[in-house]
Amino acid sequence: MSELTASGTPASVPERPQRWMRFVDSDLLWSFSRSPVTMVAAVIALVIIGAALLTPLIAPQDPYDLASLSLLDATAPPAWLKDGSWNYPLGTDNQGRDVLSAVLYGTRLSLLLGCSAVILSFLLGVTLGLIAGWRGGIVDALIMRVADVQLSFPAILIALLIDGVVRSVLPRQVQTEISLYVTVLAIALSYWVHFARTVRGSTMVERNKEYIQAARVIGVHPARIVVGHLLPNVVGPILVIATINLATAILTEATLSFLGVGLPPTEPSLGTLIRIGNDYLLSGDWWISIFPGIALALLILSVNLLGDWLRDAFNPKLR
Repeated sequence: MSELTASGTPASVPERPQRWMRFVDSDLLWSFSRSPVTMVAAVIALVIIGAALLTPLIAPQDPYDLASLSLLDATAPPAWLKDGSWNYPLGTDNQGRDVLSAVLYGTRLSLLLGCSAVILSFLLGVTLGLIAGWRGGIVDALIMRVADVQLSFPAILIALLIDGVVRSVLPRQVQTEISLYVTVLAIALSYWVHFARTVRGSTMVERNKEYIQAARVIGVHPARIVVGHLLPNVVGPILVIATINLATAILTEATLSFLGVGLPPTEPSLGTLIRIGNDYLLSGDWWISIFPGIALALLILSVNLLGDWLRDAFNPKLR
């Protein structure tokens, strides 16, 4: 009960932050706190992302600075092995780059590529899905037939095709400079279908509900209905898809780089580092590819586990 002042009127009680209290009492936080696997995955993901963001501050060496590299230090083993040095805790690669620094910078680059590709595919897929679900008819049929054709091919083949076509059109002297953008475009155009199909299905269900019909009756502009009413009600499922597609996009980039059509060796992502180290596995220099592989596996596993948790949290029937 509220306290009374001297005049007998109730004293004002400081209001609690409503948004914070709703978050604390939400089913999302309750589901997160009841899943130890999800909490461990979140910690691993936060550590990896934090290390990637702080890479320039914590990395022992800048692998992009050719002046700091020495071929005399090439293929040095990790510090705990014979002839190892704590100057290079995880050893060096064939160019004398510190593997720890290369992994940190490579993780940063892989996250940048993955997030950029997911954002681009998110915008493209959600836009086309809303248009197809809202308009219907020929527009819907055209967009969905394109999506069906693309789904008949593996995403990696689509990415390879787009990457190859773009590189064949561009002059050779600029291919290295824009390789990052080409890779992002190739991955994004490979995964927009998942967003489009999900948003289209949700839009077709929502557009026939009473609140949409009421907005139409009072004369609300269709664009405002789609953005202000439909989009907030279909955002839950696409957040799950975005989380899962982030891991898939990072893995696709690593595959492209491993095949030699992604990023160049001068911009080593995790896939590029694994490809470089693969050439030295038989000679016993296992650390060049093993440590980037471990970083890639931990990153993808943690993101996938978080995606699975989001799927269960947004769908109470799966709890």
